[in-house]
Amino acid sequence: MELKEVIFTSDLPSIDLHGLDRDTARVKVLEFIKDNKVMKNDIICIVHGIGSGIIKDEVHTTLKRSKDVKEYKLFFNNTGCTIVKLKFDI
Repeated sequence: MELKEVIFTSDLPSIDLHGLDRDTARVKVLEFIKDNKVMKNDIICIVHGIGSGIIKDEVHTTLKRSKDVKEYKLFFNNTGCTIVKLKFDI
């Protein structure tokens, strides 16, 4: 499945980062990615909220630097979450 085909995020594994600081959010995202790679989930959802954008920016920086992320984008129907396609080595 491709990210553009995702219609509902409720069916995806997700993590909610509301109330976390920037450093804690980064650690939680990296752990979430690692756990979902083990479980072979190829698309995940990270809920960061809208707010001032601090957590969203940290999430996107973390995803950009991760070797386990193939692509990511804000969900078209809710800009408070980012959907992520994980990379699997074959």
